[in-house]
Amino acid sequence: MAMLNLETDALDTIIEKHRGRPAALLSVLQDVQEEVHWLPREILVAVAESLDVPLTQVYRVASFYRALSLEPRGQHLIRVCTGTACHLRGAPGILDAIRREVGIGPGETSDDMMFSVETVNCLGACALAPVITLDGKYHGGVKPGAISDLLHALCAKGK
Repeated sequence: MAMLNLETDALDTIIEKHRGRPAALLSVLQDVQEEVHWLPREILVAVAESLDVPLTQVYRVASFYRALSLEPRGQHLIRVCTGTACHLRGAPGILDAIRREVGIGPGETSDDMMFSVETVNCLGACALAPVITLDGKYHGGVKPGAISDLLHALCAKGK
């Protein structure tokens, strides 16, 4: 399956594992999202064909869940909680620090495709406010001055 520069053995494996199983749609989309960080049209078409479901249904599911993205995302996903507790304890300052460090704000992806930033209403860890996640890993009690070190450590992992 030709998918711009996204074809990998992992994508083929994901799709083959669930071929002909329409009930696996969300699982397939989550696995693909994990692999390529977003859901390009070419992949959605291939998923629809392999699971034998209408493309409109694939788009409906892909656009319903916030964890899935129809737009390119960076290699590293930064989520900042902006719920009441996090907001009161410094989330706006954290967003400013992220903007200074990587040059982007909420809803944006860096030009080099390294980072995407999202805000969320709650990460379910109010006692640790302010909270961010970096590639799904929670960091509580974050101070704006720690953002640079956190992001450098994230990139050093080589993920």
